[in-house]
Amino acid sequence: MLFHGLAFKPWRIWTRRPLWLKTLLGMLTGIGLGALFSEQALLLKPIGVLFVNTIQMLMVPLIFCSVIAGLTSLLKGKALDRIAGKAIGLYLCSTAVAICIGLMMGWLLEPGMGANMGPYERVGMAESPTLASVLSHLVPRNPVQAMVDGKILQVIVFAVALALALNATGRRGRPAILFFTSLAEGMFKLTQMVMALAPYGVCALMAWMTGKYGMSLLLPLLKVIGAVYLGCLLHVLGVYSSLLILLARLNPLHYFKSIVDAQAVAFTSSSSNSTLPISLACAERRLGVSPAITAKVLPIGATINMDGTALYQGVTALFVAQAFGVDLHLVDYLTIISIATLASIGTAGTPGTGLMLLTLTLTAVGLPLEGVALIAGIDRILDMARTTVNVSGDILVSVLIARSERELDLATYHDASAGEDIDFTLR
Repeated sequence: MLFHGLAFKPWRIWTRRPLWLKTLLGMLTGIGLGALFSEQALLLKPIGVLFVNTIQMLMVPLIFCSVIAGLTSLLKGKALDRIAGKAIGLYLCSTAVAICIGLMMGWLLEPGMGANMGPYERVGMAESPTLASVLSHLVPRNPVQAMVDGKILQVIVFAVALALALNATGRRGRPAILFFTSLAEGMFKLTQMVMALAPYGVCALMAWMTGKYGMSLLLPLLKVIGAVYLGCLLHVLGVYSSLLILLARLNPLHYFKSIVDAQAVAFTSSSSNSTLPISLACAERRLGVSPAITAKVLPIGATINMDGTALYQGVTALFVAQAFGVDLHLVDYLTIISIATLASIGTAGTPGTGLMLLTLTLTAVGLPLEGVALIAGIDRILDMARTTVNVSGDILVSVLIARSERELDLATYHDASAGEDIDFTLR
């Protein structure tokens, strides 16, 4: 009885670990099981397939409700003003550029080559769809049928149209907006519940894939990490610097020095929302952006700016295609760009969002969702880089808009000592 209160309870050690760590351990355990018991590990496939089916169950209602809730939240019953319109336009354009960089990195570095998990036949996909056929089917004839068939791009188009219509309806549209907002919150909660099972689903899938294909899939995962980080550096140092020089005629070196604290918090927390107070302080106190600009632009950025996530989508989608021996066409690339850009409207700036978006992307171009298991184990490592890019882009757009609106204090921007008194430990 003396040690009754000190009884060792190993399951508590497991339950208290963060999800990303449990998923990584599940992935490593699955690889070990597949390597040691190749034949027996194949029996775990049904568990992994059940996890994949559960993710597929969430995708359509999640993206439909979240896009409606996100877009109506941005509009809030009225037309966009000039500043918000500029912010959304810049964010969506930079997201499209980011995914192009991700696709380029995946095409040049070929991270999936060597995995040898194919060949894979894409079910229900045309051999070489034309751009005209894709555009002609962009608007669904029957939105309910589009949801049933999992045509993600058509679902997003209908969700955007419905959100705009509900917002234009005014007070009469508020009950429907509240319904979809509440349903979106429920779907986010259900997603969290399903992702809590990720360590076990990933373990089963990795055991099956390692038992079937061997250890050759480990090196490509390291190449994925290298490709994503290299692409993130290229986007931040290349694209963001160019925008500051060309559009705002500002020195990018001081910009990067001023946001290092926000980048550090983003890298460690993997959450744009958690970094928002630090981003506000860096933009206002160190870069001289007017509070009137930051109060409107940065919260929008934390909601819809997914530059790093979009870049990650491009690299990982090509990785899965290469690993399973699937040749993508020009229309497939355009679909990936469209999905990553439009879906960013309704996604939350929280850890793990990119993994759910990846399932949308893979489904849209007919790639196997088993590829999600390959990425899930290293997703936290990738999430740190992509969140840092997202936060850097949030602050950049606030600077660009402040400059265009004459709301940027140039004396503060060029002052190397500006904001040195900020105590981020109190925020």
